[in-house]
Amino acid sequence: MKTPYTLHRVRHIENLREMLQTSVELYGEKTAFSQNEGGQFRDYSFSQYGRDTAALCLALDAALRERGAESFASKRVLVSGENSYAWVVSYMACMCGAATVIPVDKEMAVGDVQNIIDMTAPAVLLYADSLCAKFDSMTSDAIRIPFSALGTWLERGAALLDAGQTAALDAPIDEDSVASIIFTSGTTGASKGVMLSQRNLYSNIRNAMQMVYEDSHDVLLSVLPLHHVYECTIGFLCSVYTGAAVAFSSGLRYLMKDMRTVRPTAILCVPLLLETVYQKIWSNIRKKGMEKKVRAAIAVTEAIRPLSARQAARKKIFAEIHETFGGRVRLMVSGGAGIDPAILKGLRDLGFHAIQGYGLTECSPLAAVNHDHYYDDSAAGLALPEGQLRIVDAAEDGTGEICVRGEGVMLGYYQMPEATAAVKHGGWFYTGDLGYIDKRGFLHITGRKKNVIVTYNGKNIFPEELEAHLCRADAVAEAVVLGIMNEKKKDYDIVALLRPDLDRLTELLGGEPTEEQIDTALQAALDTVNATVQSYKHMCMYIHYAEEFPKNSSKKIKRAGLAEKIMPLYEAKLQK
Repeated sequence: MKTPYTLHRVRHIENLREMLQTSVELYGEKTAFSQNEGGQFRDYSFSQYGRDTAALCLALDAALRERGAESFASKRVLVSGENSYAWVVSYMACMCGAATVIPVDKEMAVGDVQNIIDMTAPAVLLYADSLCAKFDSMTSDAIRIPFSALGTWLERGAALLDAGQTAALDAPIDEDSVASIIFTSGTTGASKGVMLSQRNLYSNIRNAMQMVYEDSHDVLLSVLPLHHVYECTIGFLCSVYTGAAVAFSSGLRYLMKDMRTVRPTAILCVPLLLETVYQKIWSNIRKKGMEKKVRAAIAVTEAIRPLSARQAARKKIFAEIHETFGGRVRLMVSGGAGIDPAILKGLRDLGFHAIQGYGLTECSPLAAVNHDHYYDDSAAGLALPEGQLRIVDAAEDGTGEICVRGEGVMLGYYQMPEATAAVKHGGWFYTGDLGYIDKRGFLHITGRKKNVIVTYNGKNIFPEELEAHLCRADAVAEAVVLGIMNEKKKDYDIVALLRPDLDRLTELLGGEPTEEQIDTALQAALDTVNATVQSYKHMCMYIHYAEEFPKNSSKKIKRAGLAEKIMPLYEAKLQK
């Protein structure tokens, strides 16, 4: 069937080693990576990256052979640390040497990292210097290399490279063997080791780049952690493939400064980051008394066609806003969770093209994405060009479990065959997410299967839907909706946990809000949502949640334990 959009052209690759080699040939001395070193960004070219990656691969191979190993190929390497040139050299050395990389969250607790080491028995540990004390406390026979020592290893490998001792770089790559094991940081349960192959990864790269255009003129600011497959595949590997430059952010607190220094053209975000950016833009507009003029300019330019011309006009009109982001941002991609469609539309109104995608670690990660010229802000995206989506066990309204098929679907969970069999069968991956596919092929996600609240009369309530409505209120910074069993009525009470947006309330009220004003605003937000949704979805109460909700390293709210924590407050409200 002919699609209403055109796929972008991509080049063929067989594996990630070939990808790097061809990118080095194509882009040579062009900047591949930049990072802040001593207050200034230092550039690393594709040629240097290719040479350093090869050198590390050869040096590790030689060291392991000295220990009695046959070769570097098939060995496991754990990598942990902040986004950096050392991290991407370490990762790609494994891919070029047919080894298996295990990216680990630098914030992960010592005991959890030790468990991963015990399970996977890595031959090499590569880590940031800030983690030296953590890794010194762990038990492992692996070669230990802090990032600051990488230079010595690169010198050794470079000598081997120059001497023509490059056998490790010629090791056969089985595109369907385990290339990476990624331990997910789940929001409710224990983490699983997702096994991905090079075929999984490069198929995801190829599919992503057919849907969203990127080329060697682009500069991506890397903000999200590289140990997550979203940033790793879409941010890092796709950029190596296309010849785009990747600049590693100095940290979230320096984000705006980095924007002005690096002047990126694209950035990958999670919804929370995009929402914060958008809210700050409008807060500054209001402080300057420019809201009416800005909205009028948005309305006037809405009729300009095509999109590229409209965005170009808005970039000129809102040049001052764009300059705070470096002046060149053309694309923002949101992933990791659903985002309020109004945020995407609102950013586009200001000249920033923003779209969203849907992914899971188990899908390398992309399962669906909006095409950059054919999109629906309320949808997670379209099926990948070489992938499929379907809905199983659909209800009358078409909502059911989302299933994904394609070369990006994982090999399985590490040492967990039963867990693998539970989610992967018949060539399909059963995501555990609920949604529907509309007539145009767009996937809409309604919630997590494990989060759905099933009432006494069989009605399904998806917390994520109500949370999205609640978070549109000025008074609400974050929301979590829970179903708490009411023993008296033998059914669930739908309860909203609301964290107030004190900055926005202060701005609206012209001063710091009182407790009474906060409660009034939160109750109004609840009443507004209850007035717009079906009666069976009505929330019976809200609970003022003063602190930020606990989150995992993907910035997703951890729901486990929240019901127990707020139970005394819930019971007290029931008595009133």
